[in-house]
Amino acid sequence: MDTLQGSHRINEVDHFYKKVIEAHREYFHYWLHHTLFHWDFFLSLFLAVVPWVLWFIFRHKESRDRLLFAGFFVIITTSWLDFWGTMYGLWFYTGKVLPSMPSFIPWDFCLLPVFVMLLIQYKPIRSPYLKGLIFAGGSAFIGELLFQWIGLYVMTNWSIFYSFPIYFVIYLIAHRLSKASHFAEV
Repeated sequence: MDTLQGSHRINEVDHFYKKVIEAHREYFHYWLHHTLFHWDFFLSLFLAVVPWVLWFIFRHKESRDRLLFAGFFVIITTSWLDFWGTMYGLWFYTGKVLPSMPSFIPWDFCLLPVFVMLLIQYKPIRSPYLKGLIFAGGSAFIGELLFQWIGLYVMTNWSIFYSFPIYFVIYLIAHRLSKASHFAEV
């Protein structure tokens, strides 16, 4: 079939995708033999399940939809940024639950969104800027350093000082989204 792109360009791009597919295939075999059912796999699995169990227990049931709306924003944003960071070689992860994208499920899909949702619901009158500082400081200076010390997170061209303002802005946007009151009927 003739396309607007032209077969030469399609073949060039196909060459790059085949390299990516081969790299993923090699990593899957490594993960299968060196990560699956090892201590770091179980730690990552624990970190993927426990935050959601805690959120389910301690959530404000009447605010569930608002909290999940903010939490899904955090999931989408952090997993997208994490994808870009790993794709451009700024950091990488070991001990992954799944050998695929997103980069690190416990961090992007569990720890960060649950942390944000719990902060939003705890003392909701408190300053979102203070809570944003707590989230950014806890995530960058405690979470990232702890994951680095364990060996699950390896920074190659990144600094936790870059992460701090990003986490702060993510929290402020999530907080704002949790306060949204103008949803139209479907």
